[in-house]
Amino acid sequence: MSTNLHPRLGALFDLAAILEEAAREMTKAARKRANERRPRVRRGATLRPGGDTPLWNALAELSRPLLQRRGARAILARELGVHRARVGEYFDKQSAMPDAERALRLVVLLARAARRETKSAPPANVRNTNIGAEP
Repeated sequence: MSTNLHPRLGALFDLAAILEEAAREMTKAARKRANERRPRVRRGATLRPGGDTPLWNALAELSRPLLQRRGARAILARELGVHRARVGEYFDKQSAMPDAERALRLVVLLARAARRETKSAPPANVRNTNIGAEP
């Protein structure tokens, strides 16, 4: 089935076909570039510590002072319900992150430690005076 087209329309249809092919190639190239830039992450895959986990990085940084004392890692491991080596993977090697439940337990432990520090530190604006003592 052939259709008779005006000669000028034939040139326009040829141009449209060329533009369509160029658009398809550009779209294909753009998708390929996007896939190369962004690594494919499986749905539900575990996150790894790094630049993509700023909240975990901040939590780990807040936890470091608590881990300085001897035996602190063992106590933290016991509180979180993991092996001591796992605590090292969380904070030293940064090769793993705890699951949500353990991360929340860590937040609670940090809050308790912060509360203890504020209770034990004397207020800066109160001076030590002995009432009834002679100067």
